[in-house]
Amino acid sequence: MSVLATCLGFPRIGSDRELKKALESYWAHKTTDADLQASARALRHRHWVAMKDAGIDHVPSNDFSLYDHVLDTAVMLGAIPERFRAIEDATVRYFAMARGLQDPATHTDVAALEMTKWFDTNYHFLVPELAPDQAFTLDPSRVLVEIDEARAAGVEPRPVLLGPVSFLRLSKLTHAEPDQTPLALLDALLPVYERLLGLLATAGIGWIQLDEPCLVTDLDDATRDAYRVAMTRLAGWAVRPNVVLATYFGDLGDNLALAVGAGFEALHVDLVRAPAQLDDVLRALTSATSPTILSVGVVDGRNVWRTDLDAAHARTRTAVAQLGADRVWIAPSCSLLHAPVDLQRERALDAELQSWLAFAVQKLGELRALADAASSAAFSCRAAIPRSRGPRRSGS
Repeated sequence: MSVLATCLGFPRIGSDRELKKALESYWAHKTTDADLQASARALRHRHWVAMKDAGIDHVPSNDFSLYDHVLDTAVMLGAIPERFRAIEDATVRYFAMARGLQDPATHTDVAALEMTKWFDTNYHFLVPELAPDQAFTLDPSRVLVEIDEARAAGVEPRPVLLGPVSFLRLSKLTHAEPDQTPLALLDALLPVYERLLGLLATAGIGWIQLDEPCLVTDLDDATRDAYRVAMTRLAGWAVRPNVVLATYFGDLGDNLALAVGAGFEALHVDLVRAPAQLDDVLRALTSATSPTILSVGVVDGRNVWRTDLDAAHARTRTAVAQLGADRVWIAPSCSLLHAPVDLQRERALDAELQSWLAFAVQKLGELRALADAASSAAFSCRAAIPRSRGPRRSGS
């Protein structure tokens, strides 16, 4: 069996910044909500086709956002603060949560959600606001619609979901007692995730990607317990797709046993930010009772430089040698959201500089080339991706 090439997510902006232009036009009341949604559909279609044409075996869906994927998750889960609920139009309400809403004619002055950094990246996300007695209600429409769109584009998608524990850890409680944390809402939240998993299975989805980036952070006992509860519940849910538990931006460290023991079918690790964890991960997987697939994040999803293909190939070969080709996937370290879209659009760049660059589309080619070469001791695609040796640029 051959090693698969997979992708954790793709940039939203568009190769010509189409999303930015569509949003600015909508916000200026020059175009309608229908126009905005049409632009978004066109971008999603283009990105899915680009990944399919590049030979990506697992193509993500539900990674696109008009503004922020954490906000999208909050809306999907019904976590809409009280001050926004009187806004009837869903799109207007969504952007009010993102940007605030001021309308002197109606005496409306609603503050946006707080924004903060997405881990140590330059991306900023909107912090969900949860009440101590928060009730969660599932709205799966966006996830399911994008599945239909992807299939119409000839792609069988792998939906991306922000996991329940990371969602709660990244949220804040309003009007809470001093000792209360969002993790107290886990029991209320998990049934919504269980229902969503069931709906995705009913829709015929074979794999989903469950992002739990907080697994690479230092966890207190309460968070570790929350992870054990959540993963036991979700992994044991009777009707669900296969799950790849995705971690990124660092080393699993003391949380490795927690991730390996989650009970899911695959585990993604970041081997760009934390290459030294590979040996520990392989040791844990080879001694585990179930044959978990390892998704090796060997192409940097956060920078603009070409991958050191020799080093990436060596790490992949190490994994294949210990687990077998059927248990290894090639992937970027994290979502390609953080990279520009397509180097071919940058016509004014110096030729020498351009020869060292790889944007999202070019990184797809690297993923496919590494997957094709994974079963060979010698790296065999030098002609396909030249200049892979040479000075490395740091700064992810």
